[in-house]
Amino acid sequence: QVQLVESGGGLVQSGGSLRLSCVASRIIFSAYDMGWYRQAPGKQRELVASITSGGSTNYADSVKGRFTISRDNAKNTMYLQMNVLKPEDTAVYYCKADPPTRWHSPSWGQGTQVTVSS
Repeated sequence: QVQLVESGGGLVQSGGSLRLSCVASRIIFSAYDMGWYRQAPGKQRELVASITSGGSTNYADSVKGRFTISRDNAKNTMYLQMNVLKPEDTAVYYCKADPPTRWHSPSWGQGTQVTVSS
């Protein structure tokens, strides 16, 4: 019954920008830690950025200074602003919601494709 819906992926040129959105429903959004992950062909899924229920953020070294994670609790939405995109950013990007209690299961979005051309 937990639902995460992603949008904003697409095809852009190197140096361009995209803004990804993840809208959550059927959860107390403000209580959840949230994160963006990505998976490129032939590679493991990796954490791109995370933001806790308290607003603390964390970024992978490869995107630090270029990407910004944020959340709007009033809209039950998490965002990933991606600037100065590089071909190596090409991947499927996934939204993840971690519940406030460990005995609940995390939820994942469906994924959205981001492709950066040279």
